[in-house]
Amino acid sequence: MGDGMATRKLTITLDERELAQVQALVAAKKTSSVSGFVQHAVRVSLRDVDAWGAMLDEGLARTGGPMTEKERAWADKILRA
Repeated sequence: MGDGMATRKLTITLDERELAQVQALVAAKKTSSVSGFVQHAVRVSLRDVDAWGAMLDEGLARTGGPMTEKERAWADKILRA
């Protein structure tokens, strides 16, 4: 990874069609490697998780915080019907 961060090699399983699409991007020189593409996808996904978490926290703060147990029980009852 070139940015001084420690890395670790692992094995992942990809759908064959998706892998072929990534390999085509590598062949077209639109990404450096399959590994580089996956590293980028993981970074983007982690940023998305952080952003959604922050948005949820902000929404909860604006509406009085997380649901109480009583509110959760009411919602569970309604949603199961």
